Amino acid sequence: MYEPNVIGDWQECDEHAGLRVRVHGLERAEPPRGRDDAAEGLTYFRFRVTVENRASEHFGIHIEDGQIDVRLGADGESALLDWRNSQFIEGFDIYPLRRATAVPYAAGTDADLNRVDIQVQLKVDDEWTDRYLWSGGVDLPEGPVGTGVRSGTVEDGLACQVSNFLRREAGPAAE
Repeated sequence: MYEPNVIGDWQECDEHAGLRVRVHGLERAEPPRGRDDAAEGLTYFRFRVTVENRASEHFGIHIEDGQIDVRLGADGESALLDWRNSQFIEGFDIYPLRRATAVPYAAGTDADLNRVDIQVQLKVDDEWTDRYLWSGGVDLPEGPVGTGVRSGTVEDGLACQVSNFLRREAGPAAE
C-alpha cells in the first residue's frame, strides 16, 4: 500500500536526483487580499510547498494552482484553492543549495480541517514529476510527535500513526 508523507516530511523527487519537496506550515490564516466570495462560511488556511535543490546543477521549477490538489475530511471533498491570494512559483531557476517556497491559501468547512490531504506535482525543466501526497490536519503538530508510554504501549511518531490508521481504514485486502 502506498503511504503518504506526513505534513512536514521531505519527499525526494525520483526523476531529478538532489531535488526534494515538502508540504509544511499548515495553519489557519486569513488571506492577505480579502476573502473570495465563494469562501463564504468556510475557514481559510494556508500551507507552504518548499522545493530544495541539493544537486550540483540548477533546475527550472514551476508550481501553480493546477498542480496542487487539496482534499478535506473523511470523504475527500475538494477544498477551495484561492489562486488570487496564493503565491506560486512560476518558471524559477533554483540553483544548488537554494530553496523556493509557494504559499497557497485554501478554504474548507471547519469540521473537515482535521483531515487534510495535499497532492503536489512539480514541473521541472518542462517535465512533470510524479504526484506526491501529504496528509495531516490544520491543528495537528508536524513531523514526529515523539515516543512515550501510554496505556502500556509505545506511542509512535505521527508518520507511523497515520500509516497505521490508513492500514486499518483500507482493511485486510490492502495488506
